[in-house]
Amino acid sequence: MFRRILALIHKEMLTILRDKKSRRVLIVPVFAQLFIFAFAATLDVQNVTIGILNRDYGEQAFEFVQRFHGAPTFKKIIHLQSISEITPFINNQEGIMVVSIDEQFSRNLDSGKTAEVQFILDGRKSNASQIVAGYAQDITSQFNRDFAARAGLVLQNTVLVPQNWFNPNLIFLWKNVPCLTGILTMLITTILTGLSIAREKELGTFEQLLVSPLLPTEIIIGKTVPSVIIGMIEGAFIVAVAIFIFRIPFTGSVFLLFLSMFVFIMSIVSIGLFISALCSTQQQTLLGTFLFMAPSVLLSGYITPIENMPGWFQPLTYLIPLKYYIVIVQGLFSKAMPFNIVLLNLWPMILIGSVTLTCAVLFTRRKLG
Repeated sequence: MFRRILALIHKEMLTILRDKKSRRVLIVPVFAQLFIFAFAATLDVQNVTIGILNRDYGEQAFEFVQRFHGAPTFKKIIHLQSISEITPFINNQEGIMVVSIDEQFSRNLDSGKTAEVQFILDGRKSNASQIVAGYAQDITSQFNRDFAARAGLVLQNTVLVPQNWFNPNLIFLWKNVPCLTGILTMLITTILTGLSIAREKELGTFEQLLVSPLLPTEIIIGKTVPSVIIGMIEGAFIVAVAIFIFRIPFTGSVFLLFLSMFVFIMSIVSIGLFISALCSTQQQTLLGTFLFMAPSVLLSGYITPIENMPGWFQPLTYLIPLKYYIVIVQGLFSKAMPFNIVLLNLWPMILIGSVTLTCAVLFTRRKLG
């Protein structure tokens, strides 16, 4: 039995590694997507272009405008000349925000009255607009405190002191790159595994398996092991890049990380085999793989928090192995997640993998029968 399985594993590894296209799929996309996702797929708001309409040429308005010039977030500031320029500025997406200062700004401040400033934001970029509005509000609040101190005015004594645990500087790479160990590994292993049985059917070698002494369980094992090995190598490479190149601190257990990675890859390989067993051609398998990939990323909590999704929709996320792996990998990187919490996220992946692997065996047995 073991000799038959080892022979099939050897054959699968040669099929993958001898094919130039397969080798490119294993190497090029991982490098490219790792750096694309790390640097381009970011929720950080930087290098922002804004417009400022300053209709007050007083001292206070000038100082207020200079604070925006000194903020590192705002890369380019365009000075508008009239109210009529605001609409085309926002409509044509020349900038995400316009700061409008009226003629009475400095006069109202100097006379002890309330001075208003209007922030006009591009609602089409809802997330970025909220973040930019927060930056602008911080600048305004600091300006108010400094002005009150110079003018001898008394402000409320309540002071907010924010403290960010686990990621003190809110560096998005610290959140993003560890998640890529799951997303990119899932992409590669699902495609490799999904194409394994479909390739046999298209090349006509599936009939050879029909007359071989291999049992359906042995065929599934032989198809699974190469993908698991390649997936573990890919995952270990991304972890090494995260730690040694991106300098992301790792605070947890290396053993728990690779144990979780192994369980995650096994569950993904099982799903890939199930897709492959259902499909007859490699084209169908690729379509099925991408049909699985896109919802998995969206429902995993990687892009948007699961709690922000509708309540009736959230139970679907329980069927996504990537959801549990992201919780584990972020926890092990940032806060040394203990074993009992890791275990709470391991057993659902084991259950998902067991069910899909059993279904793959049953469908393969039916095809062999």
